[in-house]
This record gives sequence, structure tokens and C-alpha cells, in this order.
Amino acid sequence: MKKYIMLCAGFCAAMAFTSCKSSESAYKQAYLKAKAQEEAQQPAQQPVTQQPVVTPLEERVATRPQVIDNGDNVAVRQETVTVINGSGLKNFSVVVGSFSLKANAEGLQQTLLNTGYNAQIVLNSAVQPAMYRVVAATFDTKAEAAASRNDLQVKYPGAWLLYAK
Repeated sequence: MKKYIMLCAGFCAAMAFTSCKSSESAYKQAYLKAKAQEEAQQPAQQPVTQQPVVTPLEERVATRPQVIDNGDNVAVRQETVTVINGSGLKNFSVVVGSFSLKANAEGLQQTLLNTGYNAQIVLNSAVQPAMYRVVAATFDTKAEAAASRNDLQVKYPGAWLLYAK
């Protein structure tokens, strides 16, 4: 058994001494050779002026609602909407809330119904994300809608006029 252990130890020592090692000088010579080739391939150094990187323009279709501002200075947004919950829209409507979640729109609609308004929910799917608009009142004329909006802005400061396509 001692002979076997001694034989294995000797074999391991022989392997360690005869193993293939690259010397540091070989690495240095390869580096210097590569550096010389690189310098030979490059022409005389001239100052390089870098052009600024410009991102190309990406054209997109505008999805914002069109705002109509007539001579009476009452701004009206024109949107294509579909009635989700309510009796239907006339030409001009007063919007008091816009939500991306239908449940939030239904909550505001219920509040308006409890206070006596004929509230409706309409969906504008042209914008991303789709928006549920809560309409407090709807009218045939712009003047009536503007007067109602002015009254509603006391309680709902962001109220605006909608012209449904």
C-alpha cells in the first residue's frame, strides 16, 4: 500500500513539473506583435470630428381630441364617443369626469343621478387608454351647454363641453 501511495505521489509531482505553462514573455510578445500590426494598418492619425447622433423622427397620427374654439370663446372638444350607459346624447354635452376605469365612471354617474342630473357614461376609444366620460347634461345648443357647464364648474372644476360626432 505504501508503494502504491508513493507511486501516485511521484506521478502527481511529475505531472506538475511537466505541465504545459505559457510564460509571461510569450504573452508579451503576442501583445507587441498585435499592437504593431494594428499601428501598421491605421493611417496617420488625423483629428476625428464626431457628428452628433440624431434620433430619426417617427411620424405618428395625432390622437388628441380636437378642440373647437368659436367666436364666443367657449371651447368645445370634438370626439367620437359611444353611449355606454344612458339615454343618448344631443349635440353638446357637459363632461364632469373622465376615467380609464368604468367602475369609477359609474360611481360618479350614480352621484350625479342622486343629485337630480340625467348623467350618462360615454366611451372614447380613440385615445389610449380608452376613456369613460361622465356626461352630466346634454343640450341641443352650445349656449345652453355653456351655461350648464358654468353652473357645474362650481362643484366639478374640470367640467368641459363635448361635441359628439
